[in-house]
Amino acid sequence: MIFYHPQALHLNEYPQQKVHDVVTVVGSSLLLGLFAQVVIPLPFTPVPIALQPHVCLLLGALLGSKRGFFAVLLFLMEGAFGLPFFSKGNSGLAYLFGPTGGYLLSYPLIAYLTGFLLERIKNPRPIHALSAMTIGNIVLYIIGATWLSRFIGEKSALVCGVLPFLFGDCLKLLAATKCVQTLSKHLGKGKIRP
Repeated sequence: MIFYHPQALHLNEYPQQKVHDVVTVVGSSLLLGLFAQVVIPLPFTPVPIALQPHVCLLLGALLGSKRGFFAVLLFLMEGAFGLPFFSKGNSGLAYLFGPTGGYLLSYPLIAYLTGFLLERIKNPRPIHALSAMTIGNIVLYIIGATWLSRFIGEKSALVCGVLPFLFGDCLKLLAATKCVQTLSKHLGKGKIRP
């Protein structure tokens, strides 16, 4: 599977590669913004069911820690400055720092962490991708629920910001693992060993 050789952690010094890196980061940030429309609101919580967190994990796995981090950071900046990239087409700093802001602000970190963990494995397998993305998902829960607790209290943040999503996120992590396996082969970045 990966994705990018450890030497690719730094932007390559060749101009062609720098252009490729910039196009990859910008394109990935816009792709992530498209997933803002793929949400299912829940009546009992401000946190919707969304695909964006798992796209962040995928970007970390496929692009590597640094490219994934910058793609997701750019996505947040685009949403903060007015593009309709947050849940249900929302945007702006007020939304970014609202009740679900912790989840959003954790996105660059979980992309980086996923890529970082996979870059440390010489011949990653599907279980490694699943493990790295699961760790990223746990970090998302911790940061998101901690932030949410400022608005609704600790117990409510756990009940409304974590528990309803556990089963669905397990399924999304399995699907994301299959996506990483398939896309890494098609993108020519290596193969996950069986």
